Amino acid sequence: MKAKDLLIKILKPFISKYLIAFAVFVVWIMFFDENNLVQHKQNLKELALLEEQVNFYKHKIIADKRKLLELQTSDENLEKFAREQFLMKKADEDIYVIVEEN
Repeated sequence: MKAKDLLIKILKPFISKYLIAFAVFVVWIMFFDENNLVQHKQNLKELALLEEQVNFYKHKIIADKRKLLELQTSDENLEKFAREQFLMKKADEDIYVIVEEN
């Protein structure tokens, strides 16, 4: 028993020092470090936003490629596009633009 008590008496100051050092390290990493938890959470939000933008632009590229192919294959589609997008008209036509308000 005396050896066990002596070992505990010797290790007790070291255990508390290491525990305190570990606790300080954890607090430092969680709040004060360059890559702390708050920054990590903000980075995850930004990553999610950027992934949404990537998906949006991928779908937009696909739609634009489809529309470009449609415009390149038919003169009727090209004329329809010019009339709708640039308000082009023939000499004997009138154009009425209807704007929807919310």
